[in-house]
Parts: sequence; C-alpha cells; structure tokens
Amino acid sequence: MFQFIFRTSFLISVLFFMMAEFVLAQSTGTLSGRVTDARSGEPLIGANVGLEGTSRGASTNLDGEYTIRDIPVGNYTVVVTYVGYEPQRRINVSVRSAGNRDINFELEPTGEELDEVVFSVSEPFRTPVESPTSFRRLSPEEIATYPAGNSDIAKVVQSLPGVSGSVSGFRNDVIIRGGAPNENVYFIDGIEIPTINHFSTQGSAGGPAGLLNVSFFDGVDLSTSAFGARYSNALSGVLQFNQRTGNDREFRTNFRVGASEAALTSEGPLFKGDDSSSNTTYIASVRRSYLQLLFQLIDLPFLPDYWDYQYKVNHRIDGRNDIYLTGVGSIDDFRINVPSDADPNQQAILEQVPVIKQQTNTTGIGWRSRLSEGNGFWLTTLSSSWFYNDFRRFRDNENQDGLFSQNTAAEWRNTARTELRYFGEQSTWNTGISLRWNRFENDFFDDNTNVAFDDRLDFMSYGAFLQWARPVLDGRVDLTAGVRFDGNTFTDTGNEIWRTLSPRAAASLRLDDEGRWRLNTSAGRYFKKPPLNLLGFKPGGEFVNQGSSYIRSDHLTLGMEFFPRSSTKFGIEGFLKLYDDYPVSIAEGVSLANLGGGFEVLGNEAVTSDGRGRTYGVEFLYQQKFETNYYAILAYTLFWSEFTGTDRNEFLPSAWDSRHLLSFTGGYRLGDSWEFSLRSRFIGRTPFAPIDEERSIELYPAFAFDYGRLGDERLGLFSATDIRVDRKWNFSRFSLDLYLEIQNVFAQNTPSEPSFLLETENGEPVLTRVDQLSESSILPTIGIILDF
Repeated sequence: MFQFIFRTSFLISVLFFMMAEFVLAQSTGTLSGRVTDARSGEPLIGANVGLEGTSRGASTNLDGEYTIRDIPVGNYTVVVTYVGYEPQRRINVSVRSAGNRDINFELEPTGEELDEVVFSVSEPFRTPVESPTSFRRLSPEEIATYPAGNSDIAKVVQSLPGVSGSVSGFRNDVIIRGGAPNENVYFIDGIEIPTINHFSTQGSAGGPAGLLNVSFFDGVDLSTSAFGARYSNALSGVLQFNQRTGNDREFRTNFRVGASEAALTSEGPLFKGDDSSSNTTYIASVRRSYLQLLFQLIDLPFLPDYWDYQYKVNHRIDGRNDIYLTGVGSIDDFRINVPSDADPNQQAILEQVPVIKQQTNTTGIGWRSRLSEGNGFWLTTLSSSWFYNDFRRFRDNENQDGLFSQNTAAEWRNTARTELRYFGEQSTWNTGISLRWNRFENDFFDDNTNVAFDDRLDFMSYGAFLQWARPVLDGRVDLTAGVRFDGNTFTDTGNEIWRTLSPRAAASLRLDDEGRWRLNTSAGRYFKKPPLNLLGFKPGGEFVNQGSSYIRSDHLTLGMEFFPRSSTKFGIEGFLKLYDDYPVSIAEGVSLANLGGGFEVLGNEAVTSDGRGRTYGVEFLYQQKFETNYYAILAYTLFWSEFTGTDRNEFLPSAWDSRHLLSFTGGYRLGDSWEFSLRSRFIGRTPFAPIDEERSIELYPAFAFDYGRLGDERLGLFSATDIRVDRKWNFSRFSLDLYLEIQNVFAQNTPSEPSFLLETENGEPVLTRVDQLSESSILPTIGIILDF
C-alpha cells in the first residue's frame, strides 16, 4: 500500500515539474517592512534598508515603512543602518514573486554616532538581555524546510542541543535536558497556551501532532535554562512563539498540503478604504487532518482525526498604543478502526488503545502602550484557555462495550497579566504581576482502582516578578538578575509566598575585543504548580493532594561560545538541575517525573511531595546560519537523568535517561529553485518499566508496571535519517513550492516496548508477547505550498 501511495505521489510530482517548466515565470519580487526604535516603538524616519552585495535599497517613510521593488527572486541579506543606532543584518531572506512576508527591524540605540557600520560577529545569534545563556532562536526559514518536520515546531526544536522527542510510539513530546514533558511552558505573543499538540496527555503536554501553524511565526525562541523572571511554571524549557502581523497593504493567501494535513492561511488589511495601508490587519488559518484517511487505507487499528485554527488581529490606535486579539484551538477525535484481518500486533493495539475526544481553545487580547518619553512600554494581556478531555477505555473496543475507565475533564484558566519594561540610561528593568482564576471539573471512574468521583475545583493563583539587566566594564560583561514569587489559594501552603521565592542571575563575558569568544554562566531557582487534574483528584469526597507543594528545580550552567564568522557558532555548555518536592505516586512508589509520555492521564492518583531528582550533562553545538547557500546544526548531548521514588536517597534512572543525543540537520541551496535538506538523529538506549504480569492479567486491557525495575531494561538504540528536496517556481501572480520528503530513508528499525495480548492456555489467562509492527518502513511524502 505504501508503494502505491509513493508511486501515485511520484507521478503527480513529475507532472507538476513538467507542466511548470512551460509556464511563464516571474523573475522579480517586492520586499517591505517597518523599522522602529526597539525601546520606544517609534518609527525611524529615513533609515537606510539595502540588500547586501547589490545596489538595491530604500529609505523609510514617515511611518518607518520601506519597500524595495523589482528584486530578482532569490535569497538576500538585508542590512539596516540609522545614525545613532546599532546596524542590523537579516540573513537568508527569501524573495519570491508572491507570498513574501514583511521584514521588520527593531534597532537598539548606541548612544553615540558611528563613523562606519560595524556589525557584531555574533549578531545572527543575538540573545535577549534577560536570557544570555541556554537560549536558541529559530527563524521562519529554518522551520519551513525542516526535513520530516511537517511544519511541526515540536519536531523542529529536536534539532537543538539537549532536546529530544519520544523514541517509541505515535508521540511528539518535547523532552529537554532529561526533564519530563510537562516541565515546559508555551507562550504566543506573551499569552500562555496549555499545549502545542493534538491529543495531548492531560497533565502533560505531548501528543502525536502539533497544532500550531508555523506560517504565523516571525520566529521561535527556546530557553532551556536562565528563564526570564516573567515566566512562571517552567522547570525545563520556555518556548515563545512570536507571531507576525498580517499584511497591511494587500490580501494574501497561502495553501499547504503536507504529510498529514492541508492548511489554508489568509491575511490582509481591514477597513483600508482608499488608503495605501491600514491600521488594522488580520491573519487567520484553518487546518484539516487527512491522516485518518491514510490510516484507514492501510488498515491501522486507530484513526486520529483533527482540526485546528489560529488567528490574530492587530490594530494600531496611535503612535504609542497597539492592541491585538489572538487565538488558537483544536478539535480532536481519536477513534477505533477494526482491521479487516488483524494480525496479533494490530489486535493488541485494537484492544488496548483508548478512545479520546479533545477540544482546546485559547483566546487573548493584548495592549501595548509606550511610555510618553519613549523609554519603555506597558504590556497588558487578558486571556482565557479551555481544555476538554474525554478519555475512555473499554473491555471491548471493537463494539465500544464494557467501559471500565472514564476521565471526562475540563480545565479553565482565565489570566490577567501586566508588565512594565523600562529602559534606563544603562539598565533595563522589567516588572509585572499576574492573576489567574483556575477551574477544574472531572467526571472520573476507574473500575481497576475502585475510584469514582464527580468534582469541581475553583481557586486563584498569582505571581509577581522583577528583572534587571545591564552591561558593565565598557560592555564586556552583560549582567542580569531577577526574582519572582508565586502563590495560590488552594494548597495548604499556597499563600506562603516565601516558599516559592525564586532568585536567578546570569552573566555573559566577552573575552576579546571583537566578541568572538564568550563565557556564559547562570544560576537560578524555579517552581512549578502541580497540574490541575492532580490537585482536583477527589476520591471519597476529599481533595487528597491539597497538601502538595510547588515542584522546585535549581539550575546551574556554565558554557563557552566561539564565533569564527558572523554566521557561525561553536558552543559547549554544562548543566546541572536539582529537583525537590516532586510528586510521587503513593500506589506505585514512582516519581511522576517518569510519566506523561504516553496516551494516558497524568495525575489521577494520590501523591506525596517527597520526590527528588537530578539531571546533569554537557552539550556541544556547531551551527552555521543560512547566509550563503547552506546551513547546518550539529548537536550532541551527554547527560544523566535520575529521580527518586518514596525513598528520597535512592536515585534511579528516569524514563528519559537515554544518555546520548546526537543530531545533524543541514540544507544546501542550488541556485534559486532547488533546496536539499537532511536530518539525522541518534538517541541512546532509553529505560522503560517492564509490566507486572500478575497484576496486568487482572487489569487487562490496562497494564500495571513494575517501576521498581525502571532502568533494569532499556530500549535499543534509535537512529533515523530523513531527507527533503524542494523545487520552487515564481509566476506572475503566485509562487509554488513542491517538495518530496522521505522519512527513515535507510529503513532503520524504531525501538519500542514489548507488546502483549491476553490469551488462554490450559484454561488459564496468560499474557503472550507479540511481534511488533514493522517499524522500518520508508515513508515518502509529496507536499505543496502555494502563495498568491
């Protein structure tokens, strides 16, 4: 069947190639954008914007806007200069005949006039002042052509050091430096979203497919330590998605067909009238999965079906005030498909897979108001998030009969945040407060544990922070320090805010005059509130986890960076994370840090806050930005991840302790029409908990695991290589990108945990181990991206 799909896709692609060569191509495009003061947001009038290595350029108008026309299609470095401000270069800017996004610049004042243009050698790797270490930024171009990424940001970040995904299973978890998937937080334009995946594990965040449309993003920032004090509940990672603003001059449409879904994105001005541009813009998209059709075609036992949507509306009130409305949501249906002739492995999946219906929605409004003197701004956001999860398990999945476990839960988070960023003569200050109303409802029962309840939980949580940053010693050292606290009105010690006082500090030292060598270090303490479904667990009419503590993690990092060229970086960084007060399952004696990586519900059990943990290791990075005709990211991480159970002094390997992460991602551009990219990953042997056969026979089709033996058995080594070839055309009214993507090109086996079926031998029930489905399939995909 895969061969049929591949041959059909191949023939379609050949026809596209042949037909496109006979269509008159358009050889020029237009580039537009805006140049503003990074601190005040004021437009910079008369700034010079040019294409490096050419004579083409333009100056900004009274609104700070520029337009460069009649640019031969291709890729350029855009240079911006303005007297009294640091110059900027934006590399690998693609100019097409249609679909070019605006390239906006925010320039930092220098405080003095420069006689010549001087660029920092590390400029493409610029970091925010509050996070000078453990910080990575991905550009839209790096995301768009990532091999086998399917425009899924959760897969793209796995090319960075210290970041891995799930080894086995139909999963898309983000595991950072040996921490659990639920230790990360996600923000879109300053508004927190509960998950970035479809079919997300409640209480965690992973799932099989991403729900964010990367066509929206100007870039994605990832911090793996040294988190800014403005972020709460982060123990391992902060992912900040910076959405772009819709086009304010004309309507544009993007249509994309990928490996698992089709997406339509529209953007343009609102209320423009006869003006050349509008103060109000929109960008909106909808995506529809067809993965369920492919799974049904090849007779798999489950069908993942989903929709998602995303939107943003911007309005410029005046020169100092802007507001925006943004939202993202999903509708998921994970249902059963009975194969016509199931083999033992398909039968095992059919009997054991849960039935899931989920819906998510986050809506937020933000108001950015610049101070009258141009030395800072207020950002105030109001947001509401809703997560609904109907998770059911049946004794007879085929007939949806014998319901033995149900978790029908809903979570609401209504949040108000306000923060002030103030730019002094030398120092930058950032301070703010947040207030959140939390609601959790759950209609839950599980016959295997004899627990049932129908409850509702309401409480408030709150926090405040202060962050300071300043260069010293004539700019050779960048210093930052911050502190925050968090509290809530539900847990026993929730209002004792001194318990969550979390100081942090970081420094970056320039070792030479040119800034080619940098020494970075950071230390900090971070806290996370336990998930809502853990706090809302109410067997026997009592909230048994009300005594839970905030989870604590202390970080220490030390690293060195070398920039031989402006677009090249070598780095090495050591890290140590020490955990305390981690929830430990009373029934199983295992830290919840080991859970959350499967199709389950994390936290529906009684716990104690007695767990400890530690992860430590070293990361190596080589990164070449796409400045000429190639880019590369080579990352290796050696690490250990260990957590305790009920015995606080016995550290055991965690479920994420694969020890070795090695990845290479690279691309080569041949002319302006062809691009070749490759991703190769290697992950060491990951521990798993073997099943407790005697208990599992009683609980089947659920399983009980022997967590005391976690680490005794490990999966095999994981390795996979994916390639992608893009062919691009530019026509008078549209541009077309046709790509061929081949996943697992060398047909390497994917390790997976043993699979079992309950059978009868001599009148007694026994668990029989069954062979896994072939995990060595080569998976080809044809994709289309159309802009007009």
